Amino acid sequence: MFIGRKAELGFLNNKYHTEGGQLIVLYGRRRIGKTETLREFCKDKEHVFYSCRECADEEQLKSFSLRMIKPNMPLSKYINTFTEWTQALSAITELPGTGKKLLIIDEFPYMAKNNKSIPSIIQNLWDEHLKNENIMLILCGSAMSFIENKILAEKNPLYGRATGILKMQEMGFYDAIQFFPNYSNEEKTISYAILGGVPHYLKQFDDSKPIGWNITNQILTRGCILYSEIEFLMRQEFRETTLYNTIIEAVALGNTKLNDIFTKTGIEKTKLSVYIKNLIALDILQREFSVNAGIKEQAISHRGLYRVTDNFFSFWYHFLFRNISELEADDAEGVYKYAVEPELMQYVSHKFEDICRQYIRKQNITGKLPFRFDKMGRYFDGNVEVDIVATSRDKKNILMGECKFTDNPIGSSVLNALKSKQISNNDVERYYYLFSKAGFTDDLRALESEHIRLISIGDLLSE
Repeated sequence: MFIGRKAELGFLNNKYHTEGGQLIVLYGRRRIGKTETLREFCKDKEHVFYSCRECADEEQLKSFSLRMIKPNMPLSKYINTFTEWTQALSAITELPGTGKKLLIIDEFPYMAKNNKSIPSIIQNLWDEHLKNENIMLILCGSAMSFIENKILAEKNPLYGRATGILKMQEMGFYDAIQFFPNYSNEEKTISYAILGGVPHYLKQFDDSKPIGWNITNQILTRGCILYSEIEFLMRQEFRETTLYNTIIEAVALGNTKLNDIFTKTGIEKTKLSVYIKNLIALDILQREFSVNAGIKEQAISHRGLYRVTDNFFSFWYHFLFRNISELEADDAEGVYKYAVEPELMQYVSHKFEDICRQYIRKQNITGKLPFRFDKMGRYFDGNVEVDIVATSRDKKNILMGECKFTDNPIGSSVLNALKSKQISNNDVERYYYLFSKAGFTDDLRALESEHIRLISIGDLLSE
């Protein structure tokens, strides 16, 4: 069963039903679900889906020919293999069918790297006639730096030709938890905090088994897919994996300022900035600013905090990377019992904040908040921190939120502490949102009103 990706499918279908030629570039990091989304999109349409291989150009052309040349195409009477790429790619207009001719080239960078003239060939075909034909050509790739620097960037042949560019991100919380229909609300939240929104990772958990069993057997055990997944991805993307591993581990363990990362890793600052920039480009790290930060502050290189954006990367570096010797000695159960289980709820509590922010954003989109916010995020300034702060464009309304993933119901003291944090002018309309895994005490329930909202984990998931 295919889950989620409604926005991506809507975008692709809209382009498919638009008159004239469509040249779409769809890309994103490995395992994010690009191929599955494209197959879902084209399953009820006449199409050719070609998956490129890492092979010589001549072999690639031969394989492409086998996919493109159909028995009911006129040219099939004369050839069974194209002799060059211009002929092969222009054959999209001769594909059988009465609707839009659809050609999807998956892992396009493999094709383009072994024949650097292919982007220019596509450019010439597009400019000369394909843009006016009833065709849709989708170029898909996982090598994000190649797509952005060699395909989409200025001075490259295909610059400005694409009629649609879609960078696929991981799924959000509400799509991801659909992979676990048999889990409780708490178990769904914990699973997302561990695995994030990458479909390939989500499929590895068995929701008929406890969370602890899944962590031990599907992540910590040598030979399982998730055990070696991060190492595999890092080797594919980077040469100096040791240095990148050191940086990600430092951030995952709470070293979020640039100077703290430098102190922890010992990597020269100029090189460290380059490595961090590369990790940000691959959506592994993110540079985060307080919600009230202005453009000038964000331009200062040493300002802001760094965090691991991908939940599974965060979990892997937090728990597996520093226990790799024990895991290689087949002590998965020991690592879970003594390293993972005691810290798991604390780890999940930080991810719970992000889930609550996703809830607020969803409420904003559907118009269910008391005002429409212009900015939303974390607030941190000196010793003052607030999990969620959202402000209206005219600065007359502010929403402040606190998120607690603990076993005890939260009471009015948490609300009073939140109210005491002065982060704006006194003449604004204030709204307080409290999120709790374990619910709320009766005294806090008695205070609930339009300006004080209490959201349980059940309320979160009912969205």
